[in-house]
Amino acid sequence: MADNSLPLIAGDQLPAVDDCWNRIGIHGDKSCERLAGHVHCRNCEVHAAAATLLLDRYALIREDTTRSVDDAEEDGRERRSTLVFRLGEQWLGIATRSLVEVAALNPIHSLPHQRALALLGVTNVRGALVACLSLVELLGLEKGTEANGERRVVPRMLIFASQGGPLVALVDEVDGIHGIPLDAVVDPGRAPDLAARQFASGVVQWRERSITLLDEGLLLQAMARSLA
Repeated sequence: MADNSLPLIAGDQLPAVDDCWNRIGIHGDKSCERLAGHVHCRNCEVHAAAATLLLDRYALIREDTTRSVDDAEEDGRERRSTLVFRLGEQWLGIATRSLVEVAALNPIHSLPHQRALALLGVTNVRGALVACLSLVELLGLEKGTEANGERRVVPRMLIFASQGGPLVALVDEVDGIHGIPLDAVVDPGRAPDLAARQFASGVVQWRERSITLLDEGLLLQAMARSLA
């Protein structure tokens, strides 16, 4: 994995946001004169303006995280360092060069009047508020959870390095980082019932699982478009 340090903007370096909803609004003493007309703070233009500012807060500085992740193991096969993870019943993989880190779940703060289904809200990543997205919505997958039996499953957040700054996506489970042999990858056109076909760069059978490998360029473009 890459060094866990995108240069995020610290909270004390950002313009202050008056969280009036916590003082005089629905979560405060309810003394706000606007509350009678709006019923809830999320319908208020002040709350909407604050949410827009929060979305603009995440870092615009970006390290060059490009690095060589292809390696050759003792068997001489060319391999790619790939993070394997699960969404619902689908196992997917993405090259680790597109990732900053895998993190524990943080609270997600929803945004008022958001229209993009893939945008869940914003979350705090080392003091910076970062847009959090649903890969299930972006990839057009069925919602649901695989039957896991007695296996302990821990949802995670994937932090991506995009040109506009870091982006966060939720996943149901992370299997780990594997050196996927490139000669084992099958063209996605040969898989009739492929998940996330429009984002797939290939399919590989790995440890008794069918893994859909995602094209990180296409995925990051779709994530950026969902914020527009």
